[in-house]
Amino acid sequence: MSATNLRISLERIAENYQMFVDATKSGSFSSSEVAAVVKADAYGLGVEPIAQTLSKVGCKTYFVAHGFEGRELRAFAPEAKIYVFHGALPNEEELFREYGLIPVVHSFSSLERWRAFSQASGYSDLALQVDTGMNRLGFQPDEFLRLMEDDLLLEGLDIHLIMSHLACGDEVENIKNKKQLGLFKDLMAQRPSWLSHVPLSLANSAGTLLEADYQFDVCRVGIGLYGGNPFSGRANPCSPVVTVETPILQISEIEMGESVSYGGRWTAPRLSRIATVGVGYADGYLRAAGGQGTVAIDGRRVPIVGRITMDLIMIDVTDLSTEAVQVGSLVEMMGETILIDQIADNAETIGYEILTSLGRRYRREYFS
Repeated sequence: MSATNLRISLERIAENYQMFVDATKSGSFSSSEVAAVVKADAYGLGVEPIAQTLSKVGCKTYFVAHGFEGRELRAFAPEAKIYVFHGALPNEEELFREYGLIPVVHSFSSLERWRAFSQASGYSDLALQVDTGMNRLGFQPDEFLRLMEDDLLLEGLDIHLIMSHLACGDEVENIKNKKQLGLFKDLMAQRPSWLSHVPLSLANSAGTLLEADYQFDVCRVGIGLYGGNPFSGRANPCSPVVTVETPILQISEIEMGESVSYGGRWTAPRLSRIATVGVGYADGYLRAAGGQGTVAIDGRRVPIVGRITMDLIMIDVTDLSTEAVQVGSLVEMMGETILIDQIADNAETIGYEILTSLGRRYRREYFS
């Protein structure tokens, strides 16, 4: 087994979920439901224990990206409503019927294919996505209006949700948020009366916390559940979930002017003690963070020096006592002191990429 521990707090995940639930209680849609986004194996942390935890605290609706993810999730959430963002791909429709998955339909071609399958199979559940400015997936506004004007296009189909997605929800002051909200409201106002009961969804983690107007009927919460910051340039309202600790493998004393790691990009400015730990970019510590990031020993930050390699990272422990730093001493790579988003900033990326890159080489422990 690996000597590196990846500890995941299921209690913190439940607390984060409840924080989002509480945020919806004061909104215009006081009955807003908080759904969990558990795609990519629950952002790399393990869909089985996380879905089971969320189900225990009241989560009844989940979103995944692919049909096969929905099939896997069904085993752990037998009564849940499961939406699939990518919709049903050609020849995948039977999988959706067998496991009770709901495709998010985002184009006329995917709608025509699903309608044909529905007529043949009798399985008619679906959701609709309209693009209000993300320009990724979804009916364009004019296409959506055509869809709303022609009842025959949706005849016989059971529509569970109409959704869109914020492009800049993490940027609180970005004017695009208001523009998308306004367009979504305008489009929904033009639904025919027979679709007026269908629940609406716009908010992701950030959108849920922006303002009550963004919440609508269903909020789709992802990164915030796992301790990542939903916002740019604002304090993280979510509790950290993941801790990674690994032991020191070796400590070396090097002279001033000696270099560390590939390319010799870092040289010691003084007589230095360098500790090596057994994780690297194969474990999700992106190479781009080399020479910029920090780790922690007993709550004290120490810098990463030299390039991050596939399996090893070097840290400068010169300023810590020899009693505090020995072979076998545990180093916090991520946790209460070293937050996910700080690691991401150092690598010029986002917390999502850090979490989903953590890999399989850890000894994983789930605790309450």
